[in-house]
Amino acid sequence: MSDWGPEGLAKLLRAGGYSLAGLRAALGERAFRQELAVLAALVPLALWLGGDGVERALLIGAWVLVLVVELLNSAVEAVVDRFGPERHPLAGRAKDLGSAAVLVAILNAALVWALVLLG
Repeated sequence: MSDWGPEGLAKLLRAGGYSLAGLRAALGERAFRQELAVLAALVPLALWLGGDGVERALLIGAWVLVLVVELLNSAVEAVVDRFGPERHPLAGRAKDLGSAAVLVAILNAALVWALVLLG
């Protein structure tokens, strides 16, 4: 069957529904809401301060990457929490690595903004 037939369209719609459910779940996470608020403040600044389309895309994209990493971090935390509340070194390590990934993404965004704005 073609991916563009009725069955392919149904799969695409289901996948979109799962994605929207994930975004709704992410809105329940305080860190994601905070990072989304930062994005809302940065987009107008990026559009104003970016010299051209490439600079604007870099400025906005650097912070969108933070949101993507936060989504993955939340997914890791959900999977770890699924297996129970007891402490385990590997569970703690997984959560710490996810948190570190978010920090690296934030530092990357700060670096991109500094390099673009300072020329």
